[in-house]
Amino acid sequence: MAEYKGKKVTLNRPSRISKGEPGYGRKKSKVYVKKGKRVVKVMFGDPKMTIKKNQKGRRSNFRARHNCSSAKDKTTARYWSCKAW
Repeated sequence: MAEYKGKKVTLNRPSRISKGEPGYGRKKSKVYVKKGKRVVKVMFGDPKMTIKKNQKGRRSNFRARHNCSSAKDKTTARYWSCKAW
């Protein structure tokens, strides 16, 4: 647990952005991560698209297109999108 803008949040656990929250309609998911001493909110994902990772061809194309093998920085949307796929 950590504190982000005065509220307690769980680190490194992606969740959906709920209606009324900042970013709703623009991004699908959010995750809080620690960057040094600060806690950062990372938003990622297209709210109008579904993940079809059970189809092998789509999964491998997504991972190749986003170069997922080199995504190591937890403070980037690419890292969390690749982790979801």
